[in-house]
Parts: sequence; C-alpha cells; structure tokens
Amino acid sequence: MKKSLLLMLLVCMLLLSGCSAALSNNSESVRLPASSDNLCDVDLTVLSSTMVYSEVFQMISAPESYLGKTVRMRGSFAVYEGSSRNYFACLIADATACCAQGIEFVLRDHRVYPAEYPEKGEEITVVGVFDVYKEGSNQFCQLVDAVIES
Repeated sequence: MKKSLLLMLLVCMLLLSGCSAALSNNSESVRLPASSDNLCDVDLTVLSSTMVYSEVFQMISAPESYLGKTVRMRGSFAVYEGSSRNYFACLIADATACCAQGIEFVLRDHRVYPAEYPEKGEEITVVGVFDVYKEGSNQFCQLVDAVIES
C-alpha cells in the first residue's frame, strides 16, 4: 500500500515539474494587447486555474529560472500594510479556491495608496519583470517596473 502511494506521489511530482518546465523554458515571447507595448515571456492569463497555480508555485520555488522575464498575471489585488512600507500583490487561488499564492509587485509609476490603487480583492492584471530581493535573511519574489492593465 505504501509503495503504491509513494509511486503515485512520485508520478504526480514528475508530471507537475514536466509541465512547468515546458512552460518556463518556452523561448517565444507573446505580444500583449494594444494596451501594453511590452513583450511577455510568461503569460499566466492564458493558462487554466490549475496550471497557473502550479506555475506560480514553480516561480516561487525556483525563481532563478524566471529572473528578468516579463510576466503577466491576473488575480486578486492584495496589500500588506507594513511598518516601513506597503507590500502590494496579485493573489491567485487554486482550482478549488482553498489556497492562494501571490507575487508582490512594485509599480513603475508612483501612486498614492489607497486612493490610486484598486480595492482590496478586486481582480487585476499585472505585467512586470520578475525579480527577487532579500529582506533580512528571507528572499522574496516580485514583479518590478510593473503596470496594472485596465
């Protein structure tokens, strides 16, 4: 019984890693709609909810594969109001909506929060360049030079 469960878990892990590797190693860029002049290396908006959740997990788990790539994602706007600064993120729920993962973003143009930002929980589409930074001993992923598409 344990052997079959272990084998099934191993097969699932291989399938997930194979899908995300195929997506992240795609060297073709996708032209965004007329609202943006940027090229998009990783367009999460065209994936199913299961695949986008898996791809975001892969981005957070192996960020070195995504550094410098332009990412487009759609999800719920979230903010964490910290003591020294605010952290803005686009959260993506899994297919069953029980879990959520997100990526922080830093907008290209300066905006005043909350007046010039979406409402918490509002669906947004963000495009930015994938990067990582350290805060203390922790490493975080973010989209820099980002724009919120309307």
